[in-house]
Amino acid sequence: HRIAQSEYLGNKLLAAGVPIVVPIGGHGVFLDARKFYPHIPQEHYTAQALANDIYVHSGVRSMERGTVSAGRDKDTGEEIRPKLETVRLTIPRRVYTQSHFDVVADAIIDLYNNRDKAKGLKMVYEPKYLRFFQARFEKLP
Repeated sequence: HRIAQSEYLGNKLLAAGVPIVVPIGGHGVFLDARKFYPHIPQEHYTAQALANDIYVHSGVRSMERGTVSAGRDKDTGEEIRPKLETVRLTIPRRVYTQSHFDVVADAIIDLYNNRDKAKGLKMVYEPKYLRFFQARFEKLP
C-alpha cells in the first residue's frame, strides 16, 4: 500500500513537471532540489531552502538531504557539496489518505510554478553536532 502511495504522489508530481529522483522510492519521493531551484547555488543551501519553503507554504514536513546533511570535512572544515541536493518526502505506513497526498502534491506544484521567486538561505547558527537538526537559517534578501 505504501509503495502505491509513493507512486501516486511521485507520478502526480512528474505529470506536473516537478523534478524528482526516479525511479520513485518505495518509502517516499525525493525532490531534485537543484533542478527545482536551479537559480539557488549550493552555498545557499538549495535543498534546505526547498524544505523550508514547503513547510512555510503548506505545513508539510520534509527532510533536506544535501549540503546541510553532508556536513563539513573533518580535516579541512570545508562544507561538503554532494552531487545530489534532494528533499525527502517520506511516506509512513497506514497514516495518510489519497486526499492528503493531493494536498502535498498541489502545494509542491504551486511552489514549483512560482520557483523563480524562491531565495536561498544563510546559516546563522551551526551546532557542533547534528547540524541538520539544530542549525538555524535566515532567508537571503
